[in-house]
Amino acid sequence: MTHRPDPPSFRKAAARFTTGVTVVGALGEDGRAVGMTANSFVTLSINPPMVLVSLKSGRTLSAVSTSQRYCVSVLDAASIHVSSHFAGKPVDGDPPALVEERDFAVLPGALAVFACDVVQTIEVADHRLLIGEVRWCRHEEGRPLAFYGSEFCSGPGTPIQP
Repeated sequence: MTHRPDPPSFRKAAARFTTGVTVVGALGEDGRAVGMTANSFVTLSINPPMVLVSLKSGRTLSAVSTSQRYCVSVLDAASIHVSSHFAGKPVDGDPPALVEERDFAVLPGALAVFACDVVQTIEVADHRLLIGEVRWCRHEEGRPLAFYGSEFCSGPGTPIQP
């Protein structure tokens, strides 16, 4: 018999892995941009350029399923409010918004942007893994927003010499 960790133990163990913070966006059937905060983003291949995101059910996944494309916008260290907004937690003032750029829903001012066409989907538990081929990307200099120990932090840290 296999013993599985209880959800709180699993969450605490997973929190010991530092992740970047992104907003995954897509254009809905009505052309409106929708998005959600996600830290489940990974590069898969350089040639061809491919990435993977993991999304749960909701407006963003629905828009991606319809359009068969998504955009990953990597947040900078000053964008905690953006992460909160796209995680469904209201922010004071003008809320951040995704904009349409070259037929993708992009977050202005992101450190990096990966605009992808979906090439494969995989259903796993309560999420869908979306493998995308990158059609275009760009990047800026800056410090990324990271998540560790269930708290926001900024990376990169001090380089470690081997």
